[in-house]
Amino acid sequence: MLSLRLPVPLLNTLTPPNINIKPINITLSSQTHPPIVSKRISNTAPPSAAIREEGTAVAGESPESLPAELVAELMPKHVAVIMDGNGRWAKLRGLPESAGHRAGLKSLAKLAKLCGSWGVEVLTVFMFSTQNWLRPKEEVDPLLRLAETALISTTECMKMEGIRFSVIGDLSDAPRSLQRLVIGASKDTKHNSRLQLIVAASYSGKYDVVQACKSVAEKVKDGILHLDDINENIIEQELETKCTEFPYPDLLIRTGGDFRVSNFLMWQLSYTELYFTSVFWPDFGKDDFLQALISFQQRKRTYGRRESQ
Repeated sequence: MLSLRLPVPLLNTLTPPNINIKPINITLSSQTHPPIVSKRISNTAPPSAAIREEGTAVAGESPESLPAELVAELMPKHVAVIMDGNGRWAKLRGLPESAGHRAGLKSLAKLAKLCGSWGVEVLTVFMFSTQNWLRPKEEVDPLLRLAETALISTTECMKMEGIRFSVIGDLSDAPRSLQRLVIGASKDTKHNSRLQLIVAASYSGKYDVVQACKSVAEKVKDGILHLDDINENIIEQELETKCTEFPYPDLLIRTGGDFRVSNFLMWQLSYTELYFTSVFWPDFGKDDFLQALISFQQRKRTYGRRESQ
């Protein structure tokens, strides 16, 4: 089974204490509280509303300056997003679900631009889970074609704008054409350092832990490791997020109104700050991201210790 994890092992410096679419060009230019829920509710639209074209990042645009409400030193290194609500967004507008996914890609392009401009170093997005393969074929196939079209139209732009593209998950059941595009985009952008965009595709947080344990067990079997050598760090080195210098998200944002992590980065989210919003992903924009970051910067992260320690 081919697993496209594309790891590039790096030093982790944030370990806590013990498809036919228009091309999308992407331009890039501490805290423990209960999860915060955004109060903005804007998931209504007239049935004939069309997909907004404005706001999509265009190569050559000026970078977004950091808003006055934010402190540069308190920006999260790694932001993870569960991009939920594409289908419901489209249904409210009397559009096919594929239109919601196309609009969602535009939101991702805008978020990537903001992350690169505001000092976020890693953006991980949950695009397709292993459970999504159970959906009807007529729903899955357009998503796969959309992914191919998006990669074709954005890889060159990512190269120019300094975005490093990575994928975590098992794409062995995906079309070979998509697998080739993923490998190509990852290879072409591997030396970029302005922003790392990690796409979780055909990904399962539980399986990520299982495959890491299997890898460790294999090393014990081969005499590379001893049983007493196994600790959290050993497991973490085998997780799929070993492809990044900052494997632990500081902030998780989930759009669409649900309050769960849906088998996403189960190990890595242990100390992550959670932010939930009712805004559907295609409508998630600069102001929504700003509110999530303001909430994050107001929190105190103690990793289990007392604030005075």
